[in-house]
Amino acid sequence: MTEAPITKQRIDELLRFLPAFGTPGPGTEPEWHGLVQDPEDGMFTLPYPTYPIVVVEFFHLAKQEWWCDFNYDPVQADAMIRDDAAIASASLAQIKSMLTSCVRGERFCDGYRGRMVREGRIGAILRRLSQLRDEVPDGEPG
Repeated sequence: MTEAPITKQRIDELLRFLPAFGTPGPGTEPEWHGLVQDPEDGMFTLPYPTYPIVVVEFFHLAKQEWWCDFNYDPVQADAMIRDDAAIASASLAQIKSMLTSCVRGERFCDGYRGRMVREGRIGAILRRLSQLRDEVPDGEPG
């Protein structure tokens, strides 16, 4: 299987979110629902987030095949995400691993994506991606 290439155009699709995620604020925060108990049957609804459209759109693009590292190590990717120096010196392959971890993290922890935005992790990844942009070909995505 041939990997889909990362191009400047594909990088630019993600970089348009840098203004929102570079300094996250109320417009990037999820709305939380749930944590209620139905008095009739005693069932609890656990809390879950609904993300603003800017967050939904970013993660929709970040899960595209050219950003997915199908062989990533979740522990290693998480360690990089939490390390400013690792992000600042990350290669394009490491960016892919970190984005894969951020995309998949929500499956295991409701609110994970919101935390990555709020803590500035996504903004830092995007800033590094903007530095790497000139190292990739101009080619149109195929």
